[in-house]
Amino acid sequence: MRGGNWVGVVGRRLRKQASYGSHSTSSPPEYPNILGPNLPDVWTSTTQSHRPQSSGNFSASGNTATIIDGKPIAEEIKFRIAGEIQRMKTTIGKSPGLAVVLVGQRRDSKTYINIKLRACEKVGIATVIAELPENCTESELLDVVSRFNEDPSVHGIFVQLPLPQHLDEEKIMTVVSPEKDVDGFHPLNMGNLAIKGRQPFFIPCAPKGCIELLLKFGVEIFGKRSVVIGRSKIVGLPIALLLQRHHATVSTVHSFTKNPEQITSQADIVVSDVGIPNLVQGNWLKPGAVVIDMGTNLVKDPSSRHGFRVTGDVCYEEAIKVVSAITPVPGGVGPVIISMLLSNTLESAKRAFGFT
Repeated sequence: MRGGNWVGVVGRRLRKQASYGSHSTSSPPEYPNILGPNLPDVWTSTTQSHRPQSSGNFSASGNTATIIDGKPIAEEIKFRIAGEIQRMKTTIGKSPGLAVVLVGQRRDSKTYINIKLRACEKVGIATVIAELPENCTESELLDVVSRFNEDPSVHGIFVQLPLPQHLDEEKIMTVVSPEKDVDGFHPLNMGNLAIKGRQPFFIPCAPKGCIELLLKFGVEIFGKRSVVIGRSKIVGLPIALLLQRHHATVSTVHSFTKNPEQITSQADIVVSDVGIPNLVQGNWLKPGAVVIDMGTNLVKDPSSRHGFRVTGDVCYEEAIKVVSAITPVPGGVGPVIISMLLSNTLESAKRAFGFT
C-alpha cells in the first residue's frame, strides 16, 4: 500500500499453507440455489397446486426441538472453499484477496475482524487491513476504499460497521465497487436481490447464512408463512427479500407493528434480529415452527467468568418446548455467516480470474 494522508495501513498477506489445504481438491458438491427457484406467479382457482417436495419435515409432536447447529455446516463450507482455493492456486497460481477497513478502536469491531481474519487464514484467503483513527475524515476513508477498488489483488472489500457518527455510512458503502462488495450492501446488489429474476453480485452474508441453514436442514420454505422480526439493512430487509425469492409468504414485524406476537404466532418460519434479549417468548410461537435467532445480545451474568453471557432475541428455554427446530445463540447462525463472507470472496476471485 502506498502513502497518502490516511493513517495506519497494516498489510497482512497470508502465504502459509491453509489449514484445510490437505483436503481433496476435487470439484465441490452441488449446493442448493441460495436465490431460490425463479418461478412465474400463476394464480389458479383450485386449492391443489404442484409444489416442490420438501427435503425434510419438522414436527413438534411433543418431542424436543431439533437444534440447528451451525458449526458443522460452517466447517463443511470452509472445507469446500479451501479445496477450491487450493485448486485455483494449483491451476492458475492465484488466490483470493480480501481487504478489511476498520475505523476507530471499538473492541467488539476488532474482535469480529480478528475472527474473520483467522477464518481467511485457514482457507487460504490473503488479507490486507487498513486501520484509520476514529476522527478520520470522510475523504480519507473514501480514498482508502477507492484504492482497494482499483487494486487487482483485492477481490472483496469489507468495511467494518458501525462507523463513527460523523461518517456517512450509506455514502461509504455506495463507493465500494459492487463487484467487490462481499457484504452485499451496495444499492445495486440490494436492488438486484429485490427484483425477481435478477442476480446480485453478492447476497449479504447474514441472510445468505440463514437460508443456507434452512436448506441444509431440509426446512420447507416454499409457500410457508414467514415472519421476519426487524428490518435492518444487514439482516431484516435482505432476509425478507431472500425468503420471497424462495416463494415464502413474508411479513415483517418492526417497532411500530401492532400485535407483533399475534402476527408472529401464525408463522411457520420465524427469523429475528432486533437486539432485544428474550423479546420472542414461547407464546409468540406457533407449535412446530422453525426459529432462526440472529440476535446477539450481551446479558449480565455474575456466574459467568466474564460477567456476562451471550443470548439471542428468542427466549430459548421457552421456545424449545414449542418449536420443531431452533438455532442456539451462540453457535447457530454466527459460524455460517463468517463462512458466507469467505464464499463471497472466493466467488469474486473466480469471476475476476475467469476461473470455473
